[in-house]
Amino acid sequence: MKHRQTLTIGLVFMVALLVGCENHKNPTQAIFIQDDEPYSKREQDRYPYAFAPTLRMDNFPAPSGVNMVTFGSATWNVWPYTGENFSGAPQDPINLIFIGDADPLDIRAALLSLDGDRSAFGMPPIAPFNSVWDDAIGDVQTAYSENSGWTGSAIQLECGDHQQLRFHMRLFRAGDITIANVHFEVLIPGTTTHQVLNWELGEQFVIADFIRSGLLDPTTPMVPVAGFNDSPFRKIPSVIYNGLPVELRSLIGGPISDVTEDVPIVTDGNAMILNLAGTAPRIAETRTQSFIIEFNQAVPKPFCADGPLDFLYVTGPVSFEQVSTLSEDGVYETHFSASAELIAQPINPLTGEPTGDELSAVITEKHDSYLSSRKSSASSFKHQALLPSAADGAGQFFESLTVNSNGPDSFDSKTRCGAGASSSAGPAVKGGIGL
Repeated sequence: MKHRQTLTIGLVFMVALLVGCENHKNPTQAIFIQDDEPYSKREQDRYPYAFAPTLRMDNFPAPSGVNMVTFGSATWNVWPYTGENFSGAPQDPINLIFIGDADPLDIRAALLSLDGDRSAFGMPPIAPFNSVWDDAIGDVQTAYSENSGWTGSAIQLECGDHQQLRFHMRLFRAGDITIANVHFEVLIPGTTTHQVLNWELGEQFVIADFIRSGLLDPTTPMVPVAGFNDSPFRKIPSVIYNGLPVELRSLIGGPISDVTEDVPIVTDGNAMILNLAGTAPRIAETRTQSFIIEFNQAVPKPFCADGPLDFLYVTGPVSFEQVSTLSEDGVYETHFSASAELIAQPINPLTGEPTGDELSAVITEKHDSYLSSRKSSASSFKHQALLPSAADGAGQFFESLTVNSNGPDSFDSKTRCGAGASSSAGPAVKGGIGL
């Protein structure tokens, strides 16, 4: 049997290298949700197995737990989390609230205008701490406020490298304010999945950059919102945590020694209001990212799993491409695509031995966003298939999400399982072959 790398060894090597040092395109037809056509006839013909509904959401009430945010005489009612759809299940904590000159396009312009010298804040001259901001590739998420309803992450930013360590921020326009989550995360070796390591470090990183920008109101630059969300929030799996070097464990405030249980992700539960009293110039431009990630990891089967020990060893290249454009008339758009045809070998995760015939894992993912002075929208389309359809363990997963300030919102999730597999529904498991 061929050698299989372990997640722990790969993570130790990659992160230790980052801490100690300085720093084939395969296009597919674009699939974006339109107001009058949720998905095209072409795609239904191409993926007929995926288009039988198992889970659909089309009535989207407010999530529970909306909190009041106060600044002087102004108040806003905001859900203190982001979501992956409209279910109200929390995904990431909202830890930044921008007011004043707070349009997402102005926040983006302010951060993109900065250099990477953060030495005045004691940050080391290594990536991502001396990196500059750029547009980010990341899953589309939802957020909620009472004055604007559901809103999507039309702008995502990163400081650092998508394929290594980065600070990642999602911005959500919510009426006259912008709400955001920012976090510090690492790409899990041999996968396309990031693991959040710390919420608080990301928040402090962005605060430092807005102090550097000179755009905070000098009278009342910032105000904390105490007890805004849960502390701590979510956990780092122990197998990933034990792969981190001790320098990184110390940085994120975790135990120095190896652990036997998952480690809570640090946050004080507070959000920070940043009061902006100025803007940086918005620069019309196009930014392009294109790269390949080699999948080479054992992962839980992401859908149609027969149990917790149903694992696949997945190998092969995944192609990523994103184009972000800010036009002369102030319209921001992003178009992202990822595609892959991978080999998925069923294995026993305890021994690494094969337990069945190889499957072909075919992945297509598209993200689309649009932001102007009048409209904000974000959408995603995901399709994953384990083929051939007659094989034991085969199945298909489909998910689409649209959040549109000037039109209908939608969320659709379907799963169909092939021979010998139990039926399931809902989104793919994080850390599986999903992007």
